[in-house]
Amino acid sequence: MQALEKNHRFRRTLDSLIRFTSSVGEETVFNGSFNGGENIVVRGLVQGESDIQGIVVVTDTGRWHGKLTADIVIVAGKVEGDIVAREKIEVHSMAKIVGNLHSPVIAIEAGAVHDGHIDMTSVAELNHFEEKRESQKL
Repeated sequence: MQALEKNHRFRRTLDSLIRFTSSVGEETVFNGSFNGGENIVVRGLVQGESDIQGIVVVTDTGRWHGKLTADIVIVAGKVEGDIVAREKIEVHSMAKIVGNLHSPVIAIEAGAVHDGHIDMTSVAELNHFEEKRESQKL
């Protein structure tokens, strides 16, 4: 079973997520680092760093203190530290982030609080195209 359906285009990442492989509960404090290929949901407190080949979700009750690196990062809770996502960062309206955001795609919902810099520099190759539709005069 795949953790993420790659064949479909979903507007929100969570719509395509099939399962989480690790979870930090609401009353749990985790001190240390997460590394590897898995999807993690954080409902409690994580103090440490990560390098995840997967998705990390910090729910509205979740808190993360330290550098958070993953393929995709979704934040609805609080993060104190830089977030680096190889694919995408989604910041929901209840999120509070103190730290820099680095990703080729960053979506921030109205109401979210972010104190830091945003870097959307991508090393991915640019796709060039020619517009085939007729342009309309405005």
